[in-house]
This record gives sequence, C-alpha cells and structure tokens, in this order.
Amino acid sequence: MADAIRTPELHLSEGCLSPAGDWTLLALASHANRLRQELAGAKATRWDLSALNRLDSFGALLLWRAWGGRLPADMVLPDGYATQFERLAAMDEAPVPRPPRVGVVDVVAGLGGALLGLFAHLGDFLALIGRLALDGLHLLGRPRNWPLKEFSANLYKVGVKAMPVSALVGFLIGVVLSYLSALQLKAFGADIFIVNILGLGIIRELGPVLVSVLVAGRSGSAMTAQLGVMRVTEEVDALTVMGISNYIRLVLPKVMALSVAMPLLVLWTSAVALVGGMMSAELQLGLSYGYFIETLPKVVPAANLFIALGKGAVFGVLIALVACHFGLRVKPNTESLSANTTASVVTSITLVILVDAVFAIATRSIGVPL
Repeated sequence: MADAIRTPELHLSEGCLSPAGDWTLLALASHANRLRQELAGAKATRWDLSALNRLDSFGALLLWRAWGGRLPADMVLPDGYATQFERLAAMDEAPVPRPPRVGVVDVVAGLGGALLGLFAHLGDFLALIGRLALDGLHLLGRPRNWPLKEFSANLYKVGVKAMPVSALVGFLIGVVLSYLSALQLKAFGADIFIVNILGLGIIRELGPVLVSVLVAGRSGSAMTAQLGVMRVTEEVDALTVMGISNYIRLVLPKVMALSVAMPLLVLWTSAVALVGGMMSAELQLGLSYGYFIETLPKVVPAANLFIALGKGAVFGVLIALVACHFGLRVKPNTESLSANTTASVVTSITLVILVDAVFAIATRSIGVPL
C-alpha cells in the first residue's frame, strides 16, 4: 500500500528555515503558490532539509529559485537530495547555444541543395511518366487488364462529387465578374460588351483555371493522402509482393479519371458561371436573357471552347501526375504525409498557372475576334 501524501510545509525556528513533508509535484499541486509566497517573504540565515520526507525535481526547482540559483552557505543537506541540486547547478552553468552565422558558403550550399532536390523531383516525375507509358503499351494488347472499375470509381469521386462545389463557386464568380464589369461599362455606355468580357474571360481563361485550382485542392490532395497512407500502412509494398503493378492499379486510373472529368467540369463550371453573369447583367444593365444567349456565340468563337476543353484535359493529367508523384514519395511517418500533401497542392496550382501561360502565348491568335 502506498504511503500517504504529507502536506509540504515550511517551519521557521530561530532563523533556521526547515522544509517538511513531501515536496513533490503531486503534493505541491495545490500548495505551490502559498509556498512561493512564504519562501519569498522568509528571512532565514540557515536552511535544514533533513525534515523533508520526499523531494523530486519540481520541489528542488522551487527551492533553487528561492535561493537565487545557488546553494545557501549555511545549510543541512542530506546526501540523498544533493544530486537534485547538482543537476540544477549544471543546467545553469551550461552555455546558451548561439544561433549559427549564415555566410556566403551556407547560402550557396542551400541553393545547391534546393537545386539538387528539384532535379531529383524532375527525375522521379519523368520516371513516373515513362512507367505509365510502358504500362499503357503493355495494356494495349490486354484489354481485360485495364483497371476499369478503379477508373469509374475515381471518375465518380473527382468528377460527379465535385460538381456541386464547382457550380457554386462558378456561379458566384460569374455574378461578381459581371457586377464589376457592369459598373465600368455602364460609365462609358458600352453595356453590350459585357457579353464579350464574360464569354472570353470565363470560357477561355477563368473556367479552366478556376476548376483546376478547385480540383487540385480537393481531389489532388485526396489522391496524395490516399497513396501516402497506403505507403505508411505498407499496402503499396503488399501489392508489389503480390505481383500487382502499383502504376496500373493506383496511378493510371487516377490519371485517366482526371483527364476525362476535367474537361467536363470545365464545361459545367463555365456554363454555370455564364448563367450567373447573365443574371447579374440583366439586373444591373437590363440586358435580356435572349439577347445574351443570342450574342454569345457571335462574339465568342467555338475555338475558345475547344481551347478550354484542351486546357482542362492537360490540367487534369498534370494534377493527377503531380498528386501521384508526391503520394508515392511519402515516407512511413505522419510528418512526411502532411508535407507531401501540402507540396502536392502547391506544386499542382503553380504548374497549372505556368502551363496556362504557355497556352495563352501559343493560342494568342486563335479564337480572339479582332
């Protein structure tokens, strides 16, 4: 049976201060503030710790701070308690580490490390693309081995389940863009040109980029987390042991699903955004729905729609490849999982914006009425 806890106390007799009872964390939990006040107000010339029943590191620290970080000159200290105060004295004497100085060599080394890391990512990314290409050639003569069930499941998750949020965001973006454009066009008497602005802006640029950002944050992160968890739980290694290709069963269905779902989501989101812009234009400028629908095909050539669908397919493949790339790089710990998931989303969005700029330069003379 454990001994009862003795209340920690301080006894002052003829200038000698004697702590008594249990000076442990458990015993001092409700008495620490009282004892600190008593220690601060006590005027002792001698200390006697022989009446202590128990003393742990917390109780020793309480006394050490009351002594000002050094042992009193005149005190009775049993041998069993000396170790506690020797440890505290050693901690106070330990030098405080100074932050390392950053020189030119450190900066160059940091840049070199970042560059080598970038090359490693590019090498692994190209290896992933090459492996998918080889697996695709292998499956051409074996139609039964195509992962159609995995493809349909991923298509439902990244396509159908993303329709509500993409429609909501697209509608609100269309309303906001139409409202802001109407304020400027109305000041110059160019109300009818709002159809041109909304049509080209949403169909050609805003729709694909907006959907890509949403999909990268929603589906891309989910793909990376899924593959990362499979790496942590060694499910990927189990597939390899069973002779099942990780790329055919895990990577290829995701790439196929996003390459198909992204153009459809771009078309869906752009249509909803145009509906929102059309409603706002009718309220702000009085443009009828019939005029908006009749004028839109005249001012926005069909080439813009094909460019948008092409962007959607390319963006979908890139997002899936980046998500799978970072998912397969996850190490068996939770910190690596969170870091790679974040890197996947940031890299996907950055890559989408860069590729969109390349598309804008390459198609600058296509589908833009002069």
